[in-house]
Amino acid sequence: MGIGTSIFLIALGAILTFALNASLGGLDLDVVGWILMGAGVLGLIMTTLIWGNRRRTVVTAEPTEYRRVEERRDVAPPL
Repeated sequence: MGIGTSIFLIALGAILTFALNASLGGLDLDVVGWILMGAGVLGLIMTTLIWGNRRRTVVTAEPTEYRRVEERRDVAPPL
């Protein structure tokens, strides 16, 4: 789950919990809103932890072969 999806779930849950006063038969929209907000917060935390570790990891590799470049000055340049 990405950061955008997490924020969307938090916003949708807040709308269902705090802005709507509708009732559906056998379905409590306040509880659904709280569940969506909880899932969004959990997803945001998990995404932050995963992306945070990924950005801190630096992999450096040594060159496999060293080449020495020499310039010859005893040969005249081509015409």
